[in-house]
Amino acid sequence: MENTLGLEIIEVVEQAAIASARWMGKGEKNTADQVAVEAMRERMNKIYMRGRIVIGEGERDDAPMLYIGEEVGICTREDAKEYCNPDELVEIDIAVDPCEGTNLVAYGQNGSMAVLAISEKGGLFAAPDFYMKKLAAPPLARGHVDINKSATENLKILSECLNRAIEELVVVVMDRPRHKELIQEIRQAGARVRLISDGDVSAAISCAFSGTNVHALMGIGAAPEGVISAAALRCLGGHFQGQLIYDPEVVKTGLIGESKESNIARLKEMGIDNPDKVYNADELASGDTVLFAACGITPGTLMEGVRFFKGGARTQSLVISSQSRTARFVDTIHMFEEPKTLQLR
Repeated sequence: MENTLGLEIIEVVEQAAIASARWMGKGEKNTADQVAVEAMRERMNKIYMRGRIVIGEGERDDAPMLYIGEEVGICTREDAKEYCNPDELVEIDIAVDPCEGTNLVAYGQNGSMAVLAISEKGGLFAAPDFYMKKLAAPPLARGHVDINKSATENLKILSECLNRAIEELVVVVMDRPRHKELIQEIRQAGARVRLISDGDVSAAISCAFSGTNVHALMGIGAAPEGVISAAALRCLGGHFQGQLIYDPEVVKTGLIGESKESNIARLKEMGIDNPDKVYNADELASGDTVLFAACGITPGTLMEGVRFFKGGARTQSLVISSQSRTARFVDTIHMFEEPKTLQLR
């Protein structure tokens, strides 16, 4: 899978990032997302694959493209047999977020990315468009910290695993009213808090890389992004746990469903009998092979954003593979004009 799709999925996220970056700072978050979706889908449909979107633009949006269940790739077309032998290709599941952090792009803030994860059919958890309590931590803390423990307990464990004083730890938390008590507890324990307005996929992945000065992600964010984060952290050997949040009173905003009871019923319809189950990275991204790719739209902890110059653009991407056990940073020059006219600066 990596050999066949590795370069192409990088190009998928690059095209989405470039399209979205053109709207950076213009205050148009919906447009920044829309153009990223269109660019990502167009490039996906040029790949020789049989793909199915299991996490896409979401039920809230009633999206016409990259919606859950949409088939993508040349080999899903009606005339596929003219281009390939569909029966010889492995069916793959795809989780996408063409513009993770739409507000970040709209207002010119750091940390937005175009991201996707892929695995063979059934290899990615088809998370409902609910929220998820998340805990991400570095590989050294994998299996030691626990989402069921308090923030104070987990910080003590992190301190021991990383051989750092609690005062040296940095925890990323989304700046939401629901996290008021969590933020207070982290600070009282002695650790430092980095508040973000959006984009917790980048924060989760940063936990697995030394030198980012991010040691944990705690709190509640969107469930689909939790699966994408889990895919990356599984490949990197980092710690990730997620627990679905189905009570509107907990998140206070944006949750599909009018009541806790109706959401539980909806989860049962989806085959989720234990709504309180805690999932780890291996369960959320369970496939034999998992690939993750991201491209910076605006500058972030891991990657630079898209940088335009006369006649082209420069991007920085990250592709992570469970197959080759690699994390590759890819720096690309995109030439919109003839090379002789470019100013590669």
